[in-house]
Amino acid sequence: MTVDLLYRWPASAHFGRVVPKSKFYEHGKVTTAVREKFVAEVQRITWAYKLADSTIHLRGSDDVPEIQVFVLDAKDDDVSDSVLIAIDKAVQFPIIFEVRRCGADNARTRMAVAHKQLSGAKAHLTGYFSTEWMPPDAERSPLPTSLDLPGLYTALIAPLLPLAPRPGEPLVDTAARVQDARKLEREISTLERRLRNEPQFNRKIELRRQLQRSVATLDALTSQARPIVDEGVAK
Repeated sequence: MTVDLLYRWPASAHFGRVVPKSKFYEHGKVTTAVREKFVAEVQRITWAYKLADSTIHLRGSDDVPEIQVFVLDAKDDDVSDSVLIAIDKAVQFPIIFEVRRCGADNARTRMAVAHKQLSGAKAHLTGYFSTEWMPPDAERSPLPTSLDLPGLYTALIAPLLPLAPRPGEPLVDTAARVQDARKLEREISTLERRLRNEPQFNRKIELRRQLQRSVATLDALTSQARPIVDEGVAK
């Protein structure tokens, strides 16, 4: 489930610099296929806002030194995740994307973000989470109240996740659960299709067992309760 949400970025954090697409080719390993997507899908890339101690007076950390907001103007209806990944990997800060359809009859904006963990020269990304497409005159929400940039980053992303964090669960773990749940949902769809088409009775029984196990695992992943650990077994 996606949400209707866009943030009202602080004027003090406005940066407004157009970034040539070639900059992302230079700073990352971008395949020919992804370059073609940049050319075909992206009209303009704007480094729109810089959320940092110097602009909004929230202290950063090694994991979240700053938060950047990039606006991507699409040539057509959307921009592929592979383009977002290439930009994310080239920029060593967490990024919030706004993707804009610019057609007069179809102007819409959606926000997209992958949870990003900085680790040396290489960043680890989850899959992307997105809001609904919002009209140009949509009311924007103020930034969540936070004590520091890591807290702000968590508060910005959390509403986009289809699963709410469990009590005491770090956002990165919630994002990982979402990824695992998405994978299981695809596996369940495949098993259901194979079960419908399987002519052999014995194979149907085994496929049904696999399906039941996968559904039970998905239920455990999406539950708000933490799984019970047998302390006599766990080490």
